[in-house]
Amino acid sequence: MQIVIIGSGNVAYHLAKAFVYKGIPIAQIFGRNEESLNKISEELQLSYSIKDLKDADLYIICVSDNSVEDVSKLITKKDCLVAHTSGSLPKEILKGEYRKSSLYPLQTFSKSKNLNYGKIPFFIEAENENDENILFELASKVSENVMKGSYEKRKYIHLTAVFACNFVNHLFARAKEISDSQEIPFEYFLPLIDETVQKIHEIEPKSAQTGPAVRNDVRVLQLHEQLLKDESLEIYKTMNHSIKKMYEL
Repeated sequence: MQIVIIGSGNVAYHLAKAFVYKGIPIAQIFGRNEESLNKISEELQLSYSIKDLKDADLYIICVSDNSVEDVSKLITKKDCLVAHTSGSLPKEILKGEYRKSSLYPLQTFSKSKNLNYGKIPFFIEAENENDENILFELASKVSENVMKGSYEKRKYIHLTAVFACNFVNHLFARAKEISDSQEIPFEYFLPLIDETVQKIHEIEPKSAQTGPAVRNDVRVLQLHEQLLKDESLEIYKTMNHSIKKMYEL
């Protein structure tokens, strides 16, 4: 099966890397950013182009959500399967006379961070059972966790991921701002962060909650509010309100 990956960002890079590591041939990496494509090509020994899209059986679109529809129009072949990797878009966003599908890897990707691809969940959806089987077999060569997931289910998977990953990382960034302002090395907080994440492998998140809000420690809450301002203060109040409401304090 001839496979073309469209994109040059984090998802395209890691998907290409995962395929190469498992011996899955890639006919081409296609995209607009020649510098990024060249780096991927040199590392993974793949053919790339910014102009001519190769003929393929499967095209995997790994671009930003805002670009998926426009990029999908570049594929003019009719007898092929096209999959996007978005968690928040339906397969119908793809505009062409080909067979439409989605191949969503549930992970946060950065080019500089190595990943264990075998642990990344993949959610697949296609217009027919045969195409679902094609994607299932392909993803299963990379990952131990491959599931079928309709768009309705995938929307909630993506929403959960935003809470569990994007929001949490933003809180890390805000925490680092506070520690930096007091010249406290952020590295000192890494054991706490690691333990917090590791704990929910064994305990339900709701049961693992600690801190002044769950104890309704008014003195500490007021003290902290006096130390904060602007966005960080609003985040602090909002988070504590949510914690109190969850535990009905």
